[in-house]
Amino acid sequence: MSANRTWDKETKGESEKSVRKKPQKDAGRETQKKPKKDSGGENRKKPEKGPGGENRKNPGKDSARENWKKPEKGPARKNQIEFGKSGERVPRKGTERSAEAEGRKGSGRDAGNHTGPGRERATGRETGGKGKQRPCPVASKCGSCQWINKSYDEQLQAKAARFRRLMEPYGKPEPIIAMEQPAHYRCKVHAVFGEDRKRGIISGTYEEKSHRIVPIDSCLIENQKADEIIVSIRGLLRSFKIRPYNEDTGFGLLRHVLIRVGHATGQIMVVLVLGYPVLPSKKNFVKALLQLHPEITTIVINVNGRDTSMVLGEKEEVIYGKGYIEDELCGMTFRISAKSFYQVNPVQTRKLYEKAMEYACLTGKETVLDAYCGTGTIGMLAARQAARVLGVELNKEAVRDAISNAKQNQVSNIRFYQGDAGVFLLQMAENGEKLDVLLMDPPRSGSSEAFLKAVAKIRPRRIVYVSCNPETLVQDLKFLVKNGYTTEKSAAVDMFPYTEGIEAVVSLSLA
Repeated sequence: MSANRTWDKETKGESEKSVRKKPQKDAGRETQKKPKKDSGGENRKKPEKGPGGENRKNPGKDSARENWKKPEKGPARKNQIEFGKSGERVPRKGTERSAEAEGRKGSGRDAGNHTGPGRERATGRETGGKGKQRPCPVASKCGSCQWINKSYDEQLQAKAARFRRLMEPYGKPEPIIAMEQPAHYRCKVHAVFGEDRKRGIISGTYEEKSHRIVPIDSCLIENQKADEIIVSIRGLLRSFKIRPYNEDTGFGLLRHVLIRVGHATGQIMVVLVLGYPVLPSKKNFVKALLQLHPEITTIVINVNGRDTSMVLGEKEEVIYGKGYIEDELCGMTFRISAKSFYQVNPVQTRKLYEKAMEYACLTGKETVLDAYCGTGTIGMLAARQAARVLGVELNKEAVRDAISNAKQNQVSNIRFYQGDAGVFLLQMAENGEKLDVLLMDPPRSGSSEAFLKAVAKIRPRRIVYVSCNPETLVQDLKFLVKNGYTTEKSAAVDMFPYTEGIEAVVSLSLA
């Protein structure tokens, strides 16, 4: 199964050490609290002290204000920041775009957070003269875009070399399949909500290997409209006096927001993950959100009251729309609910599935099993060219969507079953059933030993292995080769630009 990132860290006002942070803090203080007469008078009486003097070591509020009100004469420096009357940051022409230019009027960060450019605005969508992206200000803390500082050509070369080394014992791979426009490709966006030290509401992602929130407004790899909706929800929380959930105390309401966007259809699902099942002023909240983003097609409340790292809980309530969205892929329409699996990069998914169907070599006479079938996408594509297809998936919501997808697309030669794929294969083998082609798309951890033993027992004539983790892929290949299979072809697909992630597809046949 492909990585969902379920993309799936609290700075507390001290995460950025750049020159930008401190001036904002001083300017914010100036607007919130008047300086004391004694300290303010002292600072005004002794402005002549230069570098190394008292004002430099322990600047008062007035001295900070004086420094920012009287910038150096001449052209503004590139990283210089200016503050308006209300304390907000005023971008300089040619260096940063305003919130209005980003389509998010009035949606700047709270004081004390990463004000100004989010990841998307900091990196930009254009590349420099040498094809390199400008660095993201929170990349080192977020940890999602490990290769943000590499040009796309460098990323492709590194990924191709890595996959080639891993696959060396099993044959030479085909050239890596690149993405034409490698930005804003994630159609599934997750944001965690929390508070900073000043109890300001923040949203973003967890800092790598921690539960500290890194505040983010927009991201180079995430769908732009999804990012805008998350920022709007953060603003509505203040208006409706809704506090984000606090993991330490258990108080607060909103834990996460999950947004899914149909790449081809434009349909948008908003999932509000709450710690408790009651959303105050629910109807008014929905109305306010729809006024800001009328393109939203459904809103779902998911309740997760457990002390767990899982984003979604079991209980759901549809408060607007149908409770699901639809998307089109490879000429078929697919229903996607909050919990069902669907590839996060539909553009590259089409290329991946086309390669998988090429490797399957179907003639219309085969019995095919789609293990870990999710919502049935690849199995339904195989049904076009096979005699019959069986889909097995442990997630019951995904199976429900898969059955609905088959009916909607009028695919009559496919059947879906809810259960463990390894157990299903063993039952087929014990019943003496034959299997011609096995399509398998396991999670990042790879297939279990029990599943691989079941594969070795039923011995399908051909296996098409789709993987989102080449390291676990080669571990499973080692087992399959020892049990009589030979690798024929393999190819890497760049499903996750600016990250280390690689999607791969391999074909195997009985020796």
